Amino acid sequence: MPTTEVRPRRSRDLDRLVKLISFALVVTAVVKELRTPPEQRTWNGVVIGFVPYDLRFPTFARVKERMWNPTSTRLINPRVFGVGWTVNLGRLVALVRAKIAG
Repeated sequence: MPTTEVRPRRSRDLDRLVKLISFALVVTAVVKELRTPPEQRTWNGVVIGFVPYDLRFPTFARVKERMWNPTSTRLINPRVFGVGWTVNLGRLVALVRAKIAG
């Protein structure tokens, strides 16, 4: 079997696995929130001990804080909406500029 046929299949399998894990984490987060008394639900937190989630409606302030905050010390932040992490592009640009300048 040629290697060109094996790679796309592995890639598809990996994509399916990532989607399945992501879906399972979202379901876990929703179940966690629904098991919490309604007055204590925050719709954000962590699942399986370290994976952050935020299921609140995204706001401009939260997008700016997590995705474009050059003054932050964090390069990786929780996602604005959903499960997992996102890159703070503002911090990344600040780091690149600092490296170029000095």
